[in-house]
Amino acid sequence: MSTLYRLVYLSKNRISGGAAHVAAEVQSILAAAQRNNPPLELTGALIFNAGMFAQVLEGPCSAIESTFEKIQQDPRHGDLEVLAYYQTTERAFHHWSMGYFGQSRQGQDLFGHLAKVTGFNTDGLEGTRLFEIIRDIALEEETRAA
Repeated sequence: MSTLYRLVYLSKNRISGGAAHVAAEVQSILAAAQRNNPPLELTGALIFNAGMFAQVLEGPCSAIESTFEKIQQDPRHGDLEVLAYYQTTERAFHHWSMGYFGQSRQGQDLFGHLAKVTGFNTDGLEGTRLFEIIRDIALEEETRAA
C-alpha cells in the first residue's frame, strides 16, 4: 500500500456567465473527478460558492501532484493557494471519489461566511481549519441524507 497524503487548497472562481452556466461547469468538474479519481486511488471533497473553490484531495503523492497540476492549468480556477499538504494515516473522505458538499443551506452559510470573512484573502487561513470545515460539512450532509 502506498503512503497516503492529503492536499487542501483554495482557488478563486474564474467561471463567468450566468448561474446555469456556472452550475454546468461545476458539474463538469465533478463528473471528471468522479470518473478520473478512482483509478488513481484519489478521494476527496469539493465545496464551491460563487467566489471560490475549496478542495481536499487524498491519495498517493504522485496522483495528487499530477491531478493538482491539471487543476492549476484549468482556466476555471485562479489564484490557487495550497494551504496544507501532508502525510496522513487515514482518509477522511473514503466514501467519495469526489464529494460535492455545501449544497445545504447550512453548508452554504458556513462556506459563504468563510468567503465573506476572508474577503477572498486567505492569508492566515490554515489548511487544517479548512479541512475541518469541509469534513464537518460532509459529515453533516451525509448524516442528513441517511
